[in-house]
Amino acid sequence: MSDSDQILFDFTTETNISNWKVVDDEVMGGRSNGNFKLNKNGHGDFFGKVSLENNGGFSSVRYRFDSKKIINSNEIVIRLKGDGKKYQFRVKDKSNNYYSYIATFTTQGDWENIKINLSDMYPAFRGRKLNMDNFSEDTIEEIAFLIGNKKQQTFKLEIDKIYLQ
Repeated sequence: MSDSDQILFDFTTETNISNWKVVDDEVMGGRSNGNFKLNKNGHGDFFGKVSLENNGGFSSVRYRFDSKKIINSNEIVIRLKGDGKKYQFRVKDKSNNYYSYIATFTTQGDWENIKINLSDMYPAFRGRKLNMDNFSEDTIEEIAFLIGNKKQQTFKLEIDKIYLQ
């Protein structure tokens, strides 16, 4: 990380995570169960179980914040430790947009830096890619992680920090 990088969220043992909200497929009748907490090491833990019951199949956690201007950055870096599973990272330039811009990544099971080019993030809604341009906005108001791999599975993602580079 350099001095010019913009922090979107940095987890520490003192971090207030009350604005991080879990949204599961329960909103459409599913039975998945995601959780989000601050662990003893000061990292954000997103964990739980994805269920396919009742047409379910996803769990997500999102963080909305005051509009942050993207200055001299073209990628998002996420320092995290995953469980070897595939996840989506999502951003919204306006939190009230019905769609998100999405990038998929697979974790390796150890601490790593996931780098996502903002211009590679595509717009989608409810799993369907939209006929719109990829992300080219100059603000971000929401970030989110989602797991939905069309299978029943437990998951755990440990997040250290998220920043623009």
